[in-house]
Amino acid sequence: MGDAKDMNKFGRQPNPDFYEARKKSPPPVETNAEIFYYKKQIDSRTPMVIVMHDGEQIEGTIEWYDLDALKINRKDAPNLLLMKQHIKYMYKAAEKKQESSE
Repeated sequence: MGDAKDMNKFGRQPNPDFYEARKKSPPPVETNAEIFYYKKQIDSRTPMVIVMHDGEQIEGTIEWYDLDALKINRKDAPNLLLMKQHIKYMYKAAEKKQESSE
């Protein structure tokens, strides 16, 4: 048996393997949540409102996306290629209509 200072409160020596197994690994850097969200909106052709950093609101459906950009199809206006760095946030257009009718 080891010294008293090496004992835990149960009178046993701690097992270093036990403590190593309990350490949590850091969360993943990429969760793929963004990819899942875009794919879902593209597949269902959900009308979206994209709010830019300057306050401009763009309505349309997402046709495709890549690492840096979204292509937005609009009904009565030209299609747009929006750089993600200029997008503040986006939401479903149906949510905007629900808020205004309440």
